[in-house]
Amino acid sequence: MQFQFLAGCALAVLGISTAAHAQTASDDAADGYHQAARSDIIVTGILPTRRQDMLSSVAVVEGKDLTQAIRPSIGETLEHQPGVSATSFGPSASRPVLRGLQGERVKMLTNSLSTVDVSNTSVDHAVVVNPLLAERIEVLRGPQSLLYGSSAIGGVVNVIDKRIPTAIPDEPVHVDAIGTYGSAADERSGAASVDVPLSGGWVAHADGSYLKSDDVRIGGHALTPALRAEALASSLLPAEPAEEGEEAIDFAGNAAVKGKLPNSAAKTWTAGGGIAYIGDTGNIGISYDHYDSLYGVPIRFATQPGQEQEAPRLSMKQDSVNLRAEVNGDGNVLDKVSLRLGYADYTHAELEEDGSVGTAFYSKGMEGRLELTQAKHGAWRGATGVQLFNRDFNVIGEEAFLPKNSTTQVGVFTLQQLDYGALKFELGGRYEHTSLTANPLEDQEQFFAGKRSFDAFSGSVGASYGLTDSWRIGLNLSHTERAPAAEELFANGPHAGTQAYEVGNPDFNLEKANSVEAILRGSGDNYSFEASAYHTWFSNFIYEDLTGEEEDGLPVYAFNQADARYYGFEVQGSLTLAKLGDGKIVADGLADYVHANVKSVGPAPRIPPLRLLGGLAYQATKFDLRGEVERVSKQDRVAEFETTTPGYTMVNAELNVRPWGKERPLSFALSANNIFDVVARRASSFLKDYAPLTGRDIRVTARVSF
Repeated sequence: MQFQFLAGCALAVLGISTAAHAQTASDDAADGYHQAARSDIIVTGILPTRRQDMLSSVAVVEGKDLTQAIRPSIGETLEHQPGVSATSFGPSASRPVLRGLQGERVKMLTNSLSTVDVSNTSVDHAVVVNPLLAERIEVLRGPQSLLYGSSAIGGVVNVIDKRIPTAIPDEPVHVDAIGTYGSAADERSGAASVDVPLSGGWVAHADGSYLKSDDVRIGGHALTPALRAEALASSLLPAEPAEEGEEAIDFAGNAAVKGKLPNSAAKTWTAGGGIAYIGDTGNIGISYDHYDSLYGVPIRFATQPGQEQEAPRLSMKQDSVNLRAEVNGDGNVLDKVSLRLGYADYTHAELEEDGSVGTAFYSKGMEGRLELTQAKHGAWRGATGVQLFNRDFNVIGEEAFLPKNSTTQVGVFTLQQLDYGALKFELGGRYEHTSLTANPLEDQEQFFAGKRSFDAFSGSVGASYGLTDSWRIGLNLSHTERAPAAEELFANGPHAGTQAYEVGNPDFNLEKANSVEAILRGSGDNYSFEASAYHTWFSNFIYEDLTGEEEDGLPVYAFNQADARYYGFEVQGSLTLAKLGDGKIVADGLADYVHANVKSVGPAPRIPPLRLLGGLAYQATKFDLRGEVERVSKQDRVAEFETTTPGYTMVNAELNVRPWGKERPLSFALSANNIFDVVARRASSFLKDYAPLTGRDIRVTARVSF
């Protein structure tokens, strides 16, 4: 009924469009099909804001930078953005980690709507987002991120495509296409989209993509030296008799695995289409897409007798339908009325080595957002809205670690801004009611049965001051409350994908956080600079940690609550060193760091260490040439039972070629990544001791738009 109400709102806002001002495209759109969206405008927020005026650190990836960065997963695509790491659960299931926070605290969006997948439930579940079809990716933290739900406390990642067109092409048929080859996994991928203007302001869109990759190449052994020694010691013990139908574990063979990461191959394809009406007073459109992926999860190799060892593969499918409508207001009270609706039917099966289904996951979800953007009056502008979300989730199989459950959320939010030129203010607020219900089957006595409800209030206030025309300093304060997720409340069982026994707690309370962040930005003709420092105090912080125990041959990971403190910084900048002919030599760099501690426990688990990255580039009209060095420090501030992570240094190089200049339709990107084939392990990964990052990888990408 809630979504029927929102659908009715869509018709209503279209009905009032006769009184609206003229508009040929959405404010979110680029100026045209051959012009990229302005990188200084952040479109994720309901109030588009200049990057210079944002009250928190942001990142925007588009154009040639996105072409060079594209990887099979969204986590690896964004890994070189300030404050961003990745879960790195193999090359396919890698989700962004923002300021040391991951999972439920990082909101994944597609065109400002939730992806409605189950990637937040476990690190082995891939995000149903295809970077190949992205036109632009934004990473947003701070006050505006709260408008998308309390689970966005870590931040928002918004992947923007044009599946629902927002502009009318200038040509009879507009085509975008991209193709990539990566040597490390013999990766072959490609995507294409077609936009066709129809009569009367209608535009039709169709797209598709395909990716296939083999087991990924690594620079050395899969296991760390400590685990290799442990496995070799186990190989000298008398062999235990294998259970019927199972083979005895070859511990010496596990210790010897090197060069390739077994069970990391993948195959993914997508198809979608949309149609939109773009008129003088607004636009409305609808889209459908299908996502289909089969990928392997790197093996947590057994190193001691009694440990389980599986090589699960996940077969994932999702069908989704999205609707978007925008109508201009009369300019006196409302500037714009926007409606977004999304529905997704998701399933994935965790396959045994013989291809049979071990455990199946089913999720159906709906989300709707109705936003009212106020007309600007002097220095004041703002927006208010309502957000509705529902998900029905079920896990079926011998290794079901969750009961059948449902989640319903209703949120009301507002964001208000005052702009006095040099001095700017921002105030935001959100109320959210969350209801979670667990309905286990009769034979699932280990699970909690019942309902939990939470009422959460969040708010933020911030201000910025222009020191000069090109330098601005800002400060924001926020209070955030988050309801525990179903996985944190109801989990109690073995999970083959993560090869862990996961235990939640149905008695958890609201997680609360108070944060402060300071930001300094400056830019000029030959330089840009941005620095931010933040500090967050959590109460009832929910974290998952190793207990040191084993259950069903698997390590036990238990969810706990305690007070915690996170603080850190991000710095990035670029400087033009010299101009040569039609080009220039540019130096760039970034640094980020996060420190996290759980009160009376110690360091929080899986926190990225200090990272430094520096690059030197020659940028010209027809080509760019750049080299970079990335240094990631050793992480020895670790939770109990968590191993330290060695530091590493990677050297990368890239070349972008535009044969006919920057405004022409064809470009090529060539890159050499991890040139010296180092063995690197990411501290934020559950599998860091079993699955290092990709070794030397030569990649070539071609992109065309006409």
